[in-house]
Parts: sequence; C-alpha cells; structure tokens
Amino acid sequence: MLSAEYIVGLTDGEGSFTIYIKPPQSKWQSKNYRIECHYYIKLRDDDLFLLKKVKEFFKVGRISFQLDRRPNHHNCYRYETTNLKEICGVIIPFFDRHKLQSKKIYDYLLFKKIIKLVLKKKHWDKKGIEKIKQLKKQMHQYRAR
Repeated sequence: MLSAEYIVGLTDGEGSFTIYIKPPQSKWQSKNYRIECHYYIKLRDDDLFLLKKVKEFFKVGRISFQLDRRPNHHNCYRYETTNLKEICGVIIPFFDRHKLQSKKIYDYLLFKKIIKLVLKKKHWDKKGIEKIKQLKKQMHQYRAR
C-alpha cells in the first residue's frame, strides 16, 4: 500500500487538477454550460502497477490507456476521477489533510473554488460562468519563485 506522502509526491510530479468548460449544446437542447472536473495522475505504461496502487489507495476512480504515436514517447496510463461525489468525498479531503508541496497547490485551490461554484449551480448563470472562466484561466500558469 502506498503512503499518503507518496501519493502527494506523485501528484506533485505527475498529477493534475484540471477543469474543462463545455458550452451549451443546441443539438441536445441544453441551455447551460457543463463543467468537467478532473483529477488525474498520468504515467508511462511500464508504471501501470503504481497507478493500480493509487486506485487501491483511493478506492475510487479508473485507469485508462493512452496510445502515444509520437516518436521517442511511450504509451501511458492515466488514473483519473471526474465523478464529483468521488472528488468531493475522497480527493479533496485527502489533499486538504495532506498538502501538496509544489506549485500544483495553486491549481488545487482554484480547482476547489470552481467545484464549490459548480455544486452551487453557479455555472448555470452568466455571472457564475464568467467567475469560473476567470478562475480556470489562472490554472496551470508558470509561477516563478
């Protein structure tokens, strides 16, 4: 079993807290934006055993294969959860107790803010979706120390 510190280090190095904003789809007659929240760790295919241990540690999420056709690159696997219940019930409490050490802490804090807005259905109104877009724009930025 992996330790909490190992999971934090692995996330600091190979993980991501990512938000995707999907506009309303007229073909499905939707009026609201859809917000996808992703926590994942991506590793080369020869480290699949580690991702299986991560999944065993969290007891949520899934592992998927990613084919890579670029020269000098390897196929990968990704441990991921996009389920809000899993994120709110497992992932956020874990990273609130076990702090990230890298600049990813900023992405995590923005991720949490966006999720709070999504849970309040703020993405259903213009002011709320603009706030979410503004927060998302701040994620994954270069931060010199």
